[in-house]
Amino acid sequence: MSPPALELHDVAYAYPDGQPALDGVDLVVGAGERVALLGANGAGKTTLVLHLNGILTPGRGAVRVAGLAVEKANLREVRRRVGIVFQDPDDQLFMPTVRDDVAFGPANLGLSGGELAERVEAALSVVGMGDAADRAPHHLSYGQRRRVALATVLAMGPDVLVLDEPSSNLDPAARRELMEILLGLPVTILLVTHDLPYALELCPRAVVLHAGAVAVDGPTGEVLADEATMLANRLELPYGFDRRLLGPRPAGVAARRSPRGPRGTVGT
Repeated sequence: MSPPALELHDVAYAYPDGQPALDGVDLVVGAGERVALLGANGAGKTTLVLHLNGILTPGRGAVRVAGLAVEKANLREVRRRVGIVFQDPDDQLFMPTVRDDVAFGPANLGLSGGELAERVEAALSVVGMGDAADRAPHHLSYGQRRRVALATVLAMGPDVLVLDEPSSNLDPAARRELMEILLGLPVTILLVTHDLPYALELCPRAVVLHAGAVAVDGPTGEVLADEATMLANRLELPYGFDRRLLGPRPAGVAARRSPRGPRGTVGT
């Protein structure tokens, strides 16, 4: 049996000034799962994500990616396996052309020539941006730049894709186009978002962080239908959202709450 895509055991982290950000996070994500990571600002979502490819190191606990410990000796392979698409695509696009941006990561892995060209072409094809390969990224629309940013990560051949607020600032058509791309990807997805309908459509499972710990873990529809969970974690569905879309609670399935329950918000 293959190991989980992501494993966090008792992960704790505090900022240099002593402010706690994560407090004993336990989380397992299976290969191929699509999981929404929810919570109020300051709940610890971004800090958790930065532990997945070694940008941050836990003060306590352990992080594994497909069984591989996230530690200095393994960082090159861990960062190939875990691709992070940041909220602002301009944070990931800095080369003269789209082709150059998408080629940058694989080239640093040692790919060149025809192999590199094929990798770039395949990644741009997946996101529907093949015709823009020779354009300057800053001449593209925001939605197009977001898809190119996704292609720069897909070109690395990741096993896990972490998306930070992928639907923000997109018009409805671009939002839908990105959703269709993500649903077609054969990778594990961790979606960090405040867009709860997007989380509901893309991710069968939701994990809610509160004060740096997992407060709730269960089917997304059930989590969003639980008014106590929503209130305690400052989560709100958009005005006019039809709660019937959340569906009935699956038989025999219940959201799992942390025994500690919600606490005050700390960290980011």
